[in-house]
Amino acid sequence: MASVDAQQQAEAQKFVDEVLLAQPRGFCAGVDRAIEIVERALEKFGRPIYVRHEIVHNTFVVNDLKSKGAIFIEDLADVPPGATLVFSAHGVSKAVREEAAQRGFSVFDATCPLVTKVHVEVSKLAREGYEFIMIGHKGHPEVEGTMGQLREGIYLVEEVADVANVHPNDPTKLAVVTQTTLSVDDAAEILEAVKLRFPQVREPKKQDICYATQNRQDAVKFMAPKVDIVIVVGSPTSSNSNRLRELAERLGTPAYMVDGAQDLQPAWFDGRARVGLTAGASAPDVLVQAVIDRLKQLGAVSVRNIDGVKETVEFPLPMGLGDRSMAELRASRS
Repeated sequence: MASVDAQQQAEAQKFVDEVLLAQPRGFCAGVDRAIEIVERALEKFGRPIYVRHEIVHNTFVVNDLKSKGAIFIEDLADVPPGATLVFSAHGVSKAVREEAAQRGFSVFDATCPLVTKVHVEVSKLAREGYEFIMIGHKGHPEVEGTMGQLREGIYLVEEVADVANVHPNDPTKLAVVTQTTLSVDDAAEILEAVKLRFPQVREPKKQDICYATQNRQDAVKFMAPKVDIVIVVGSPTSSNSNRLRELAERLGTPAYMVDGAQDLQPAWFDGRARVGLTAGASAPDVLVQAVIDRLKQLGAVSVRNIDGVKETVEFPLPMGLGDRSMAELRASRS
């Protein structure tokens, strides 16, 4: 087996030449904020800090926080009375919030502000008598959190065919919201089908798909035609990372998603001299750097950034966890 691996590596070394880095890639402001909330809570209140669901969908991040004293749970019954609890970046339903309050936990909300915006919109329009179509993936915690803002009157649509199964009480009082980490193109296709069936449907004032998801997908659209293969750093549970891989493949470029450098297979690069590299919004830069180092071992001699959008968005921390800016917080981690 070792001789086969050595042969594959030798072959890869003949072909891998250049690595192009998508811009932007990796952590977004919402992920930065969520991780910092857990770290600051640990610093201020000591271990353990309980977190409902994975704070973000990345194995490295979750394991790192576990090592610092975070305990990840799904059922609030697993949290002892009086404990400090953090809601994940994906958001939670009203029922979860109410249960946490009833149990008397000290709660810090790490829900991404862009997800919170969707929750606020749903609650506001529901008071005006609207029902909702939610475009998203069944079982994803963000979708469960958004749909859980209402007890009824919100219909999940995962693909165009599902639109035919939506039967609102009043088609003139129907609004649409989307999961923030969807494929921009897929969401647009479904939205068109919704508008065709329900011409009076109310759309969000601003697209629900977040700026970071949009920017990373745009960067892959720009990069994929210029390379022979795309590597996406991200965990299997990460919706936005999966969408990046799918997008590259849709554009005709072979693409693979890896949790880290250890997942790279030398045979992938046989005959593929130029590698495009990106990372989902929940993947830390340390993993990207490790992948770059591994690609250099496999023969890459040039690594360069592709021009792209420079993100400057910052979100404040909740009250009680400090007032340093996110730029300062990022600098303290590096």
